[in-house]
Amino acid sequence: MSADTYTVVGMTCRHCVASVTEEVGEVSGVDRVEVDLESGGLIVHVSEPVAREKVEAAVIEAGYRLA
Repeated sequence: MSADTYTVVGMTCRHCVASVTEEVGEVSGVDRVEVDLESGGLIVHVSEPVAREKVEAAVIEAGYRLA
């Protein structure tokens, strides 16, 4: 398992974190998602390579964007 790190822009509360976690967690190949509200940090643990575009689309679906 490996991990990819991103920064999410626009999150302001725990609901934001939950939305990003849920949407990114549904991407094929993603095993686990960690989101830090303060820093906007997003760590995506994957079992197979996952394109940034797929993660970005999930973040956009949640209502936010990647830095």
